[in-house]
Amino acid sequence: MVRTDFDRHLRMLQSDLLILGSMVEKAIAKSLDALKRRDAEGARQVIREDDFIDSKRYNLEEQCIELIATQQPMAGDLRSIITMLHIAVELERMGDYAEGIAKICLMMEGEPPLKPLIDLPRMSEMVTDMLRRSLDSLVHRDTVAALAVCNDDDDVDALYDQVYRELIFFMVQDTNSIQRATYLLWVAHDLERIADRATNIAERVIFMVTGKMTEINVSRY
Repeated sequence: MVRTDFDRHLRMLQSDLLILGSMVEKAIAKSLDALKRRDAEGARQVIREDDFIDSKRYNLEEQCIELIATQQPMAGDLRSIITMLHIAVELERMGDYAEGIAKICLMMEGEPPLKPLIDLPRMSEMVTDMLRRSLDSLVHRDTVAALAVCNDDDDVDALYDQVYRELIFFMVQDTNSIQRATYLLWVAHDLERIADRATNIAERVIFMVTGKMTEINVSRY
């Protein structure tokens, strides 16, 4: 009976974690959509909804701490709870990056577009795919899928470097573009960091399953 109760709490914890992941994924998509459409109200909505992401993270932390205190799990069970605790933190930070993009959108309000946004939405799709697959690897306890997420971080880094070079070129060619290009660089950096956080989640899944903590991709920032 005790084991059944513990498993039920663990499933509830994972379910809440997936809800948080869905909230974050939507925030990332909404922030990029607001940037593309110059939608100030959409950006403000992302900023307001970040409070719900923060609240969900703190609730998950409380659940993890209570489960550890009341059930005193050992070995694999403890790793599962600790992994979910760390993942909640990573997801909340991703939400902060989405909020940051929304704030940049507001800062660019009234500014003429520097260029059509092609690579940044592409980066957004890549990082949200990494986020989704990292959480899938958690659900299925799939270290192969988790490792694939880590490897995909190199593709995001390559696209970030491409965006960086292009925006620097705009700055050099026209000093009037410096502020707008800088804003877009901040967006690209936030997206690159989201990919790093997805990698962190995948690494935690590998730790949970194998008991070995390995830093597969080291962030450059």
